[in-house]
Amino acid sequence: MLCCMPGVAFVPALLVSWSSAAFIISYAIAVLAGHIEPLVPYISDTGTKPPESGVFGFMINISALLAAITMYIRYLLTEKQNETSHFVRSSCNMFTLCIGLMGCTGMGIVATFQELAVPSVHDIGALVAFGSGVVYITLQSIISYKSCPRWNTYFVCHIRMAISVISCIAFIPSILYAVLSENLFYVSLHQDYTYHFMSAICEWTVAFGFIFFFLTFIRDFQVTLRIFTNNP
Repeated sequence: MLCCMPGVAFVPALLVSWSSAAFIISYAIAVLAGHIEPLVPYISDTGTKPPESGVFGFMINISALLAAITMYIRYLLTEKQNETSHFVRSSCNMFTLCIGLMGCTGMGIVATFQELAVPSVHDIGALVAFGSGVVYITLQSIISYKSCPRWNTYFVCHIRMAISVISCIAFIPSILYAVLSENLFYVSLHQDYTYHFMSAICEWTVAFGFIFFFLTFIRDFQVTLRIFTNNP
């Protein structure tokens, strides 16, 4: 049986727009409700209390699903391209997909187990989401370079690698400064506010790094993908 999947660029486009809206809407509601300080809160702080917690949980779960679909389509596309070019091992492509799906699972955990309700589970989910996400985009950047010049331009590859490097650099201090911080919420006069501020900036940098990275998939997904199966 031959399954045709016409240009699927709408999938990463929807992922990017939906995820951006999830962060912005939750932040706006939390600030207007007086639940957080407007200056660079943690992402999780924007979805801790009702009503923003419901919006945050719902929208981030949808983002996790869209990310998983995007990653799977990217895997299929790479497999199809690899049949003629042989630029990457199939096992490496599968490993990259698995790492990405781990990150999506972490996102689901973050959205479901909120910061104040089950903090330990929430923190584990955030670590898995960000850690796996950084590894995924780095591996995808490497695969993109290997597929040049037939399937990617070097310009796009440079952009992806730059985003990956920035995300990797931001990920480490986001964890370090979060550990150094002592409390969940801060005011500007708190002695550890600097740690909170730096950690939050790095966290937002990594999150929007993921968004901009998936934005580069839109052009790649403007294809017709044909998948042959063994079913009669």
